[in-house]
Amino acid sequence: MGIVQRQGLRNTVISYVGLGIGFVNTTLVLPRLLAPAQLGLLSVLVSLATMGALVSALGFTNTTMRYFPYFRNREAGHSGFLPLLLGLPLAVFVLVAAVLWLGRPLVLRWYAHDATMLGPHYAVMLGMALCILVYNLLEAYTKSLFHTSFSSFLTDVLQRLLIVGAALLYGMGLLSFDGFVLAYLGSYASISALLLGYLAVIGELHLRPTRAVLRVRPMSELLRFGSFALLGNISGTLLITIDSLMLGSHSFADAGIYNIALNISTALAVPFRALYKTAYPLIAEYWKEGATAKMLDFYRRTTRLTTALGAYLALGIALNLPFIYSLIHRPEYAAGTVAVLLLLAGRLTDGITGVNGIIVVTSPRYRYDLLFNVGLSVGIIGLNYLLIPRLGLTGAAISNALALAGINLARTWFVWRSFGWQPFDLRILYILLLASGAAAAAWALPAPNNIYFTLCLRGGVLTLLYGAGLLATGVVPEVSALWQQALRRLPRR
Repeated sequence: MGIVQRQGLRNTVISYVGLGIGFVNTTLVLPRLLAPAQLGLLSVLVSLATMGALVSALGFTNTTMRYFPYFRNREAGHSGFLPLLLGLPLAVFVLVAAVLWLGRPLVLRWYAHDATMLGPHYAVMLGMALCILVYNLLEAYTKSLFHTSFSSFLTDVLQRLLIVGAALLYGMGLLSFDGFVLAYLGSYASISALLLGYLAVIGELHLRPTRAVLRVRPMSELLRFGSFALLGNISGTLLITIDSLMLGSHSFADAGIYNIALNISTALAVPFRALYKTAYPLIAEYWKEGATAKMLDFYRRTTRLTTALGAYLALGIALNLPFIYSLIHRPEYAAGTVAVLLLLAGRLTDGITGVNGIIVVTSPRYRYDLLFNVGLSVGIIGLNYLLIPRLGLTGAAISNALALAGINLARTWFVWRSFGWQPFDLRILYILLLASGAAAAAWALPAPNNIYFTLCLRGGVLTLLYGAGLLATGVVPEVSALWQQALRRLPRR
């Protein structure tokens, strides 16, 4: 847990600094300056670009995490792995970009009601796709080198600052909306270039191709794993993009409101992402070494941690949603309140079930993950098709929550059935009961007229009761250890 704790702590700190910036961006800046339809346009552009980048990557981000331990040799330039990692996906991107451009009339017809907004920015979407592709490939490479903090800083802090800056320039009239969209693209290009520069600074930018890369592992094995990972990644990406794409076909305004709801719920996923960035290569190393005991211990510990923190954040956000939406000063965005609650439920399930997906996709039985992902893709598209026309953005949130809960429960069962591992014990139940009891007490308090005082009152009661319960019961040893460590650092008289 040493590597995970050090890198995970840095990533968590960076992620929460970024979360603060993102909160300002999504609640105090963008919604005040942009109409829901304009935000919906941005979400559709990013979703289309993300799908284009995903297909172009050929699953090589996962291939890197799974197989890089076999190529690791800094003196030999990691056997020319980086040129292979970048070269093939970029070649495929040329074909994907051509298909997307030729398919432009079909895409504009799908978004016919807002085609006049999407059409002028279609080329920006292709630029975003290229930048996302390059960044994702480089990030997978840096993760495999156990350098995760800088990429976290780029996406969670710097990019958000760039977007805030561009939005403020737009609000002051120094940028047109078209200029703001280009600046939005520029934020993706900037972080890609900086990550490339970072690799050069740490001496890991090995761009010289070598035939040695073909001798470490058979290329057919890498491509086969990548193809399975690609199909799996499509379902994971659909989970975060298909809602915007399908909602946008009905209304860019609904897509914009839903995007704010999704951003609010993202606070719950921040600690999970920080952990998973380091957990992925570590679990791959465990599989390589055959360290199954270490893996099971890691599985159980991380599940307790993500459950404890996830329950606290989910309930804290839910209790204070009126405060969050009051900061936007646009009543139309509050239509996403129910969607936020549903999305929080889905993300909490993801946290409670731990690192099951990483265990499956890095295991010798990684092919079975494809079945879960195909089922997820079919399920979420089918649910959206049925529910969005009837329930709008609430239907999209229901689809998202059900799909996320379903895939995680299925993977958890598979890990238990295949390897005999499951991370649950009575402590997970105790954690949830403690969180629920603390939240119920906070909700039962009379709400003062001042929204800021209400925030402090409810948040303070939740934190005090929940924290005291965790320390008194010791159900999460890691929390108790951190508390004792903090007490030892206090100055003594």
